[in-house]
Order: sequence, then C-alpha cells, then structure tokens
Amino acid sequence: MQSATTAASTTAPASGPIAATVPQWLQFPGWRIVGAVLMLGLGVLLSRYVVRLVGRSVAKQFRRQSVAQTVLRLIRVSVVLLAAGGAARILGLEVGDLVLSVTVFSAVLGIVLAPIVGSIINGLFILADQPYEIGDLIELTDGRRAFVDEITIRYTKLFTLNNTFLVIPNSVIRDQLVTNYSAEDERVRLSLDVLVTYESDTERAKQLLRSAAADDEAVIGGGPDIRIGSARYPARPTVLRSEFADDGVLLRLRYWAHKPYKIPTVESRVRDRIWDGVAETDGDVEFAYPHRHLVFDDTSGTLDATVGKRGDRSDVAAEAAPATRRERDAEIADGPPSEGAPPGDASSGAGEE
Repeated sequence: MQSATTAASTTAPASGPIAATVPQWLQFPGWRIVGAVLMLGLGVLLSRYVVRLVGRSVAKQFRRQSVAQTVLRLIRVSVVLLAAGGAARILGLEVGDLVLSVTVFSAVLGIVLAPIVGSIINGLFILADQPYEIGDLIELTDGRRAFVDEITIRYTKLFTLNNTFLVIPNSVIRDQLVTNYSAEDERVRLSLDVLVTYESDTERAKQLLRSAAADDEAVIGGGPDIRIGSARYPARPTVLRSEFADDGVLLRLRYWAHKPYKIPTVESRVRDRIWDGVAETDGDVEFAYPHRHLVFDDTSGTLDATVGKRGDRSDVAAEAAPATRRERDAEIADGPPSEGAPPGDASSGAGEE
C-alpha cells in the first residue's frame, strides 16, 4: 500500500491553475513550451485581425495619417503583449518574476536603450507638434528635399527626389531646421537676382524680367493677392531695384509658383527666358560683371614690351646690357660736376689732367 501511494504521487500532473485546466493526456513532456509558442503565434494573428477590424474606424477618428498608424501599431503591440503574458503564465512564471526580470534588464540595458528611448520621446513630440505629415515635401538643413513616407515613434522615413530612402531617428530630425513646402498652401514664392549695368535701360529690364516669369505655365501670372499671416502680397511677378552695387544695378524678381515639386526646373526656364530676352534688346540691357583696371606708375618697375620673336628680344637685351653698364661706369668715374660749371667743362677738365 505504501509503494502504490508513492508511485501515484510521482505520476501526478504538475500543480497550478493552468495545469488544472489542461487534460492529463495533453500534459506530455515539454507541453508548456509548445503551449507558450502557440499562444504567441495566436496573439500575432489576432493582432493583425484586430488591426483590420478597427483600422477604418481609427482612420475616420484621426484626421492625420501618421497618428492613425501609430494608434494601430499600439493596438497590435498591446494584443501581442497580452499573448506574451499568457505564454508566461503557461510557462509557470508569476507576475513577481516578470517584474524582477524587467527591473534587472532595465538596469543592465538602460545605457544601451537610452538613444532608442530618446527617439521614442521625440517621436511623440513630432506626432503632437505636427511639423510635417505623410506626403509632405520637406527640405532638411543640408539642402536635401524629400517626401515624408512614414512617421513612427522611433524614426521618420523620407523618400528623396533622387529615388532613395532616408531613415532619420526622431531625435536627430527634431533638432534640425525642417522647411515644409506643402503643409498648408502649396504655392511657394521664389526670387531671382539679376545684375545689369548702369548704362542699361532698367525699366525695360524690369519689364523683361516680369514677362519671363509670367510666361511660364508653372508661375502664377496674376489674380487676387496672396495672404501670408496678416499681410497680403501681389500674386503677379514683381521686380524691385534691390541695390546699387559696385558693378551695376541689382534687380530682384519675385514670383509665385503653383507647386513646390519642380522648383529647380521652373527657375531654369525663367533664367533661359531672361537670357534670350536680354540678347534681343540690342544692347539696351546688358548683364553687369566685374571690371578691373590695372594702373602702372613710376614705382611699378619696368616691363619689356619689345615686339618680335623670343630670340630677337634676347639679342636686343644682350646688346643693350653692356652699353648700359659702360655708361654707368663712366658716370661713376667722372663724379658729379662742380657747382656752377656746365657738364661739358667738367669732363674736359678731367681729360686734360
């Protein structure tokens, strides 16, 4: 009787609330690990189903696409975490063990995870401040322009105009000066400086610049004034005398483009029209460029300007050098002429002695 009782206690199933709900025939060796894996897989599949189920409702609730995507990601992560908690219960882990493990890992990996945590916090600020949205055209500090493709709580994914992807951590992009070209109004104001000579007909030059911009299909030729803040600016192209520079009069052309997506192309077409228009003015309008005049005086030295071949100049210099040397030696030997006596008398007296 004693031995039978011992054997029965040895083959009894494992204790616990989970083991009590599992049939005895399913409690094979390693059943807890298999059950935990199945629970995690079921949680992943269930998270996808939940996202599809509530995705349309969340998109209607939040106007911004980036916020809606973040909410859906949080829902998916929450479902997976619940499944992971169930898998931990199947493995026999209690809440106290989980808290202790999280505390130990947080203390060990705190320094390693600090940049990631910083990016997550900055991502929340980006979602709250709304500096840009998915689909906006932005320009970074280094001059690169790109479309916003994805915004997460860790990074921002950009699609550059060179057909490349750029992934920037939120902690980095939040510290940069980001120019948003398509946040509210896609119309963008451009400017072009043209320097003409003081002899040019500036009124004709101004008319030429206005026509060059207004004739482009991508430029707003006129219409109601465009409001920026509390001020209003003319929609038609305007030209101002910006500066009286050293080499000419600086004219500044200002015009509005309908879309910000092909700014370099629009600027190039306007420059081409200005170039062709100046060429057709027959000299009434000329581009100014720096002029430099070189002035030589007695202290600037001498320059051999003899016209001829190189060998001829060398021969002339060789013949002139001995004669110049003999004249200088004669002046030294004669000495300065006496006061009151003409130069001829001094030389003749020296010859007689």
